Amino acid sequence: MADKGKKKKDEEEETEAEEAEEEGGEEEGGPAKPGSKKKVLIIVVAAVLLVIGGVAAAYFTGLMQPLIDMIAGKKSPEAPTAVAAGEAVFIDLPEILVNLNTGGRKATFLKMRVSLELQRKEDTPVVEKLMPRIVDNFQVYLRELRVEDLKGSAGMYRLREELLTRVVAAAAPAKVNDVLFKEMLVQ
Repeated sequence: MADKGKKKKDEEEETEAEEAEEEGGEEEGGPAKPGSKKKVLIIVVAAVLLVIGGVAAAYFTGLMQPLIDMIAGKKSPEAPTAVAAGEAVFIDLPEILVNLNTGGRKATFLKMRVSLELQRKEDTPVVEKLMPRIVDNFQVYLRELRVEDLKGSAGMYRLREELLTRVVAAAAPAKVNDVLFKEMLVQ
């Protein structure tokens, strides 16, 4: 009998516990557990930080510049118009042969043939007249290069940019658009 009484008492306690849980539990709109509020707060903070980080990244990479200009009322500068293929003029420079800076090791030579792209045909006589100065600027720069400076596509890109800077400075009134490599040999 004591066994029956004990089972009945256990059942009553379980029923009371279930009722108390239903009254104060989340299912009926009662107070939430303290751990779940922390989780929600962490998720909200993480989302806000993610948004701020994305905006900062967009600002620093320049992706937001058109939006900033639009808000500020500034007009964005128009892109330079591309030169039509029929309008461009090309001038070949004489072949350039220089020894590279090897730091006392075996001599290494660079042989190069280059063309200049001019914006207008009217600039051709100006560039031809200034050709000795252009070649001199190229020679002085190229003699200081090392073989490591010419390796890979990044080296070629840097070389093109440096040569373009020098030719634009040497042929000042004429407008030079690009330096084009026709041949380049390092030996």
